[in-house]
Amino acid sequence: MADALIPDKPALEGLEDKWDAAWTEQGTYLFDRIRAAEVGRAGIFSVDTPPPTASGSLHIGHVFSYTHTDVKVRFERMRGKTVFYPMGWDDNGLPTERRVQNYYGVRCDPSLPYDPDFTPPFEGGDNKSSRAADQVPVSRRNFIELCEKLTVEDEKHFEALWRSLGLSVDWTQTYRTISDDTLRTSQLAFLRNLERGEAYQAMAPTLWDIDFRSAIAQAELEDRDQPAAYHRVAFHKADGSGDVHIETTRPELLPACVALVAHPDDERYQPLFGTTVRTPLFDVEVPVLAHPLAQQDKGSGIAMICTFGDVTDIIWWRELDLPNRTILGQDGRVMAEAPDVIASDAAKAAYAELAGKTVFSAKKRIVELLQESGEMEGAPQPFTHAVKFYEKGDRPLEIVSTRQWYIRNGARDEALRDKLIALGREVSWHPDFMRVRFENWTNGLTGDWLVSRQRFFGVPIPVWYGLDENGDRDYTRVLTPDAASLPIDPTTDVPSGYTEDQRGVPGGFDGEADIFDTWATSSLTPQLAGGWERDPELWNLVAPFDVRPQGQDIIRTWLFSTMLRSALEDDCAPWTDAAISGFIVDPDRKKMSKSKGNVVTPADILAQHGSDAVRYWAASSRLGTDAAFDPQNPTQIKIGRRLAIKVLNAAKFVLSFPVPEGAQVTHALDASMLTTLDGVVRDATKALESFDHARALEVTESFFWTFCDDYLELVKERAYNQTDVGQASAALALRTALSTMLRLFAPVIAFAAEEAWSWFNEGSVHTSSWPEPLGTQGDTAVLKVVGEALIGIRRAKTEAKASQKTPVTRVAIAGPPASLDALRLAEGDLKAVGRIAEIVYAEADELAVTDIELAPQEA
Repeated sequence: MADALIPDKPALEGLEDKWDAAWTEQGTYLFDRIRAAEVGRAGIFSVDTPPPTASGSLHIGHVFSYTHTDVKVRFERMRGKTVFYPMGWDDNGLPTERRVQNYYGVRCDPSLPYDPDFTPPFEGGDNKSSRAADQVPVSRRNFIELCEKLTVEDEKHFEALWRSLGLSVDWTQTYRTISDDTLRTSQLAFLRNLERGEAYQAMAPTLWDIDFRSAIAQAELEDRDQPAAYHRVAFHKADGSGDVHIETTRPELLPACVALVAHPDDERYQPLFGTTVRTPLFDVEVPVLAHPLAQQDKGSGIAMICTFGDVTDIIWWRELDLPNRTILGQDGRVMAEAPDVIASDAAKAAYAELAGKTVFSAKKRIVELLQESGEMEGAPQPFTHAVKFYEKGDRPLEIVSTRQWYIRNGARDEALRDKLIALGREVSWHPDFMRVRFENWTNGLTGDWLVSRQRFFGVPIPVWYGLDENGDRDYTRVLTPDAASLPIDPTTDVPSGYTEDQRGVPGGFDGEADIFDTWATSSLTPQLAGGWERDPELWNLVAPFDVRPQGQDIIRTWLFSTMLRSALEDDCAPWTDAAISGFIVDPDRKKMSKSKGNVVTPADILAQHGSDAVRYWAASSRLGTDAAFDPQNPTQIKIGRRLAIKVLNAAKFVLSFPVPEGAQVTHALDASMLTTLDGVVRDATKALESFDHARALEVTESFFWTFCDDYLELVKERAYNQTDVGQASAALALRTALSTMLRLFAPVIAFAAEEAWSWFNEGSVHTSSWPEPLGTQGDTAVLKVVGEALIGIRRAKTEAKASQKTPVTRVAIAGPPASLDALRLAEGDLKAVGRIAEIVYAEADELAVTDIELAPQEA
């Protein structure tokens, strides 16, 4: 025992820096490839770690979910597994670009030349305006350089926070979603999708964010309640027999109207099916059609179909084979050129009143025009309804027609959908009900996965297009690179058989300027971390991965897309288990999010309370369960800090008793304690095997407080007494229990456990073996009943307003015969701690202290 290493007053302060440095120097958490090759796949535990978005700061929810993973990883490492625990950084994507725009006060203009001496107008986030008009335009290359610069800085801060939290990540196994290796992997996977017919390009209605100027995928949508109003508008029957009134929230889309639609069973409109009506203001003839998606109880029961007001419009447009009369441009404004069907002078004049206006301004003007023409009845009727937003966006999405790249995802392929459902059922879900969310999403898909984005900082889509004799793209001639040339950027690289001077000229080529959606890269995190098509030996060792840990909110994005890519490429699930964390909610039980302004950043919490306390708070919640967090009163964190300090103090106390050579456990109370501890080991092990870290912590902590409050008190007199024949038994039992409990606690309170372990062991507790039951043959009832008797004696002294140190002349204890027999086995320890001269026993149904006689107090 290295007594000199034990501080006079153990403390938590400074342990994070001390042990992070030691773990780094000693390579405690490095993936041992040599050993991995020796033990084979069965002896490896690999984690498909979530790569946090490197834009801004981590929040307390990250700490919550990543701690869950780390507890499991530390357990598997101690169980003898060779752990592959990488960390990735999700650099690219719309959030990163938005942060760079606001942080530096710039916006990307691809038409501008590169300026090698460019200095952004703001350095350090002083720019508070996100308006494009206030941002300096820069070239694509300058913009990307700023993205690279800021994400690298963010990643340094992220790593520092993860280290202070104690994540046992192998920091030599990191990746970025914008590195050359990532670009190559992502482009290669896409080219294989293209070769197999799983990727394709199409001109189609697209959900569009007018701020980001980019397409948005179905998985990135969220509904937000927004104010709206119904406008009752008159369409005119073609035969002149009257009007048909609709109620619409989008009157500004009247120029894009292609039909009216009602439910086929709606008797009010059945006579109109197959006839036509003329639109107000624009006098365009459109059909009246039937479709089951029309809602009889909504508005007037008949709706106009526009191209495109919402997702239902797209369904109607496709299924009813209607024309496309899109009037909204990619900037969210009404386009200057009216649809061809708007032919009369009056109609063109009305359209000209809208051209160039935003949706809001166009709505205001068309309402005025409708009121002037008498084709709108009454005032608009306000209400609130759910509107689709990009989850990172600030304004409602519009639907515009654009050419995009897609990957088939089962929405229109029943066999692929069934395969995904089957693979999902091969995965063990923790908790199991999360599988239903995956299946509901898969079965509810309405379109293939849109993977192209009209942005700049991301993985380039690796294709070029041949140009026809007019210099227009020939989309039937998609030019692709060979795998050996990857990664490539089509905007600067040249396809085989062409030269740079043929770029953009008739008969030449044009490079794809779009990049991949960030999820199209993140869907490949197993491949990125595991060396797919880059390091075959590593890939064969770690894939399929053991676990995908993640939040429940990205089942539809990250988990689904990874499952899809693995199904298409390898026809298997990418992991055996999926561990899904719940949300962190504020004291009002609202999910924490930046948009709500209730996010808590963890740095101050970690500094104030210590990492072990925060880890304890996180580990106290089961997977899939939401946890409330109040930064003003973090009760669970305070409990965790108290526990970590108590572990250090208990360890110091236990280690004050030397263990004699040849010591054996001979005393009934010691054997009882160790046998009870065996049960804790079994319960904690079983819980952690099934990803129930909260249960493992619960049973370990419960025993620890019994150990401190009861056993330590009962045994300390004997442990101090070198002349007592039971001293060696006590000292050995104490040391054995301490060793076991530190290993049980190590996955949660990683720093305190390591500190205490270092006081009497070589090496790290985190690479020691997970405890196994010792098989001690003791009676667990002894510790239980003696502890209950001690509580009763303490209570009796308190009620007598006497000090706990007051000697007891005589105490009477009643209880069942078996309990009294157990109590007699540890009578000496109970007498010592209670300062009891005589114990009298009597049989009763329940154990209780029935009488106590205190020794006279000295005056």
